[in-house]
Amino acid sequence: MPHKCKDIGVRGLENTYSLTAHYDEFQEVKYMSKYKSETLSNGLNLHIGSKKQRGAGLPRWSRREICLLSGLVFAVGLCIILGCMLALKYISLEKDSYCLEDCQEKKTFNRASRFIASNIDATIDPCKDFYSFACGGWLRRHGIPEDKLIYGIIAAIGEQNEEKLQLLLMQPVKRNYQGSAERKVKEFFKSCLNMREIDHLGSKPMLHVIKDCGGWDLPDDGKKAKWDFNELLYKAQGVYSTAVFFSLTVNLDDKNSSRYIIRIDQDGLTLPERTLYLGQDEESEKILAAYKVFMEKLLSLLGADNVEQKADEILQLEQQLANITISEYDDQRRDISAMYNKVTVSELQQIAPNLKWKHLLDRIFHHSFSEDEEIVVLATDYMQKISELIRFTPTRILHNYMIWRTVVVLSEHLSTPFRDAIHELSKEMEGTEKQLLLRKTCLTQANKHFGMALGALFVEEYFSSSSKAKVQQLVEDIKHILDQRLDELDWMDDETKAAARAKLQYMMVMIGYPDFLLEPESIDKEYDFEVNEKTYFKNILNSIKFNIKLSVKKIRQEVDKTAWLLPPQALNAYYLPNKNQMVFPAGILQPTLYNPDFPQSLNYGGIGTIIGHELTHGYDDWGGQYDRHGNLMHWWTEESYSKFLKKAECIVNLYDNFTVYNQRVNGRLTLGENIADLGGLKLAYYAYQKWVREHGPERPLQRLKYTHEQLFFIAFAQNWCIKRRSQSIYLQVLTDKHAPEHYRVIGSVSQFQEFGRVFHCPTNSPMNPVHKCSVW
Repeated sequence: MPHKCKDIGVRGLENTYSLTAHYDEFQEVKYMSKYKSETLSNGLNLHIGSKKQRGAGLPRWSRREICLLSGLVFAVGLCIILGCMLALKYISLEKDSYCLEDCQEKKTFNRASRFIASNIDATIDPCKDFYSFACGGWLRRHGIPEDKLIYGIIAAIGEQNEEKLQLLLMQPVKRNYQGSAERKVKEFFKSCLNMREIDHLGSKPMLHVIKDCGGWDLPDDGKKAKWDFNELLYKAQGVYSTAVFFSLTVNLDDKNSSRYIIRIDQDGLTLPERTLYLGQDEESEKILAAYKVFMEKLLSLLGADNVEQKADEILQLEQQLANITISEYDDQRRDISAMYNKVTVSELQQIAPNLKWKHLLDRIFHHSFSEDEEIVVLATDYMQKISELIRFTPTRILHNYMIWRTVVVLSEHLSTPFRDAIHELSKEMEGTEKQLLLRKTCLTQANKHFGMALGALFVEEYFSSSSKAKVQQLVEDIKHILDQRLDELDWMDDETKAAARAKLQYMMVMIGYPDFLLEPESIDKEYDFEVNEKTYFKNILNSIKFNIKLSVKKIRQEVDKTAWLLPPQALNAYYLPNKNQMVFPAGILQPTLYNPDFPQSLNYGGIGTIIGHELTHGYDDWGGQYDRHGNLMHWWTEESYSKFLKKAECIVNLYDNFTVYNQRVNGRLTLGENIADLGGLKLAYYAYQKWVREHGPERPLQRLKYTHEQLFFIAFAQNWCIKRRSQSIYLQVLTDKHAPEHYRVIGSVSQFQEFGRVFHCPTNSPMNPVHKCSVW
């Protein structure tokens, strides 16, 4: 096009000269103009000659005709000149436009090139350690900020999002009236920032909560007979939303996803993993000691007597809970079908007879439940043991434990001494050197309590509908590849393939934000509670109370399967098996994970592998237990499922052999995420190949020697360029269902045949072993 435009421009100039100097039709006109000029300069001769002389050899033109013809010539010439000027300007604009588009693309590609190159360590052989090759440059240049446990490329995206959100929260309120969600979230944020008022109140807000729960201990006189365990249990669970002894939630019924149901599960520990209470190694003993110090500090701040004794008694009770709790990586917690136990209220009373279940449920749900009301219990043995534990534990200890659990959940919203105590525990557990800046803490709370209100502001300012459409196409491409892959699987029979394909076709995809965020009045209804910028702790309690109310109302409501679990600004993506729903919020659809102007190799390697990851979750060891409607149902033939388990076991063994800081990665705990990582990488890669076939090869990135196929894998690895504090790695390996980032990368690429081909890795090199694990 530019050469063609240039050619047109040259010819246009030639035509202009021809029309004004050589165009044959105007030769006579020019001659007449010359003649007129001569007669005007010698008018005497013209008049004294005879008529014959004056007219000989010339047509007879009147002065009026000559003037009109001259004017016409001038007008035509002027029009031609103006037309040519306009044509030249159009050609110039077209060339400038092309140049702007081309230059912008070059600029964007150069930025992508610099980003990729700066993160790579080219001294490392990608066939020996692809993670260190792809991330070595980034790891060398970056440290962990003092207020963070981990830091990585994705965390940098989060920081950009945070800056945008903070700016939005500090802007003047546009919809400034009593029920405005925008007003409430901005006033809530200001109330959180008001540490002067928070410190002035000190422990008073929590002392009111403790008093509402009956105060520490129990009186030694006859009044203790009036103490009602079930009333305090109601206060903790139904007023302050605190899990004591167990969790009680309203969720979709896993075997009938068209309705909500009450669900009960094991819960009630303060530390994140049961083994931390058992002192099995030096690290857990250190954490347990730090927790004891933390307990005594908070109890002292809250005016409790006999602080050391109380802390010991509460800790001993939590240790007893830990002994009957099952770790999440245990096989018993991996099989949801085996865990699922639907019982009536009457049957629940028989399972755990030392709790008054109907009374508790009636109080929380403001509804009189029948004895036949169905409830799902996910930890039946645990609940039987809890009932016995409650029976044999002194009432004073039960009482103090329930108050302690309420206190520890709410203490982060109190004054500086409480926050300092929490930080000291976090420092011992995870290595955090410095507390989060106040504005970041308050942004976290605003996201938690006003997620959709804040999300509406974010979407309006920072996410376009065009981005939503482009990501939707990317998702469809990856789904199409999975559909093709199903045909190629030799271990799955036709009946199971048909069920898997039906699940794919029914899968809902939510991108960017829920549509109701474009309707301010609908957002207002999500936050129908009072907010005051001078009463932060009260704002928190109001939010908790309102959310309990919303949860309680669900039990009789129709299920809305389009509802979002996370707000649109969340830097996350997820798959919900009981809805068969994938969600990709606007917060994660940001550069560098996704940039519509970047080469598609980077987009498919970046956000594309995450989309493939979430899609594969529908077919991992957990999500694969749910059918197309989100119901817990075994849709596999026994033969296909047996082969699936065998392939999954290969992945368990692969990750079991990885170690970090002398800790062995738990292949069983991380199985679902590892299946999703391996599957997501393959799906995104083949989807990118499809894109290239349809659109043609991409322009090479300057100053980079890597092909776009190689850049795809580099982009995937650079998603996980992350640094962690050494202390936090202990807890990560113990509790996180994701493998450490290094092994997320090398575990995935080493099992994919195409990676070895693309990087020319010798057979049986570390990243190209002969034997490979593969499910999807």
